[in-house]
Amino acid sequence: MTTLRQFKMDDLLKFNNINMDVLTETYNMAFYMSYMAQWPEAFTVAEDANGTLMGYMLGKAEGEGELWHGHVSAVTVAPAYRRIGLAKTLMDDLEDKCENVYKAYFVDLFVRASNQLAIGMYEKFGYVPYRRVLGYYTGDDGEDAFDMRKSMSRDISKKSMVPLGRPIRPEDLEW
Repeated sequence: MTTLRQFKMDDLLKFNNINMDVLTETYNMAFYMSYMAQWPEAFTVAEDANGTLMGYMLGKAEGEGELWHGHVSAVTVAPAYRRIGLAKTLMDDLEDKCENVYKAYFVDLFVRASNQLAIGMYEKFGYVPYRRVLGYYTGDDGEDAFDMRKSMSRDISKKSMVPLGRPIRPEDLEW
């Protein structure tokens, strides 16, 4: 049985089985604590019946006007719990909060342009590549990212999902 609940401070000491994976972006403790303080309802963890952490969603809400949106900073599942629909469960939970709590126009996320597996998964979840962000990921490669979006019901005409049609640089991002 899987339970979703808000991330708690002591979970920071229990999630190495999730974060110690090459596909997972990791952050410093202050970053995680800032999400717990500012968007606690959007920072959720999935745990099994024994209390083992299976995955988590690190989300938030930001923007102004028609750019008011939910953002997936990280969604990750421990290798032992992949391919059972847990990422979809975590995404659905955040989308529900974006729809009903935040009243967002859309949900967005950034994904490495080379991560075809993740891009395909997000497309199955209803996300579309909105724009390419050149050199978004820092490091030796300076890899590009796709900003992928999914409209919420508040975006009646689905304007937030119409592809931009040209790449941008990280300094051109609105939020």
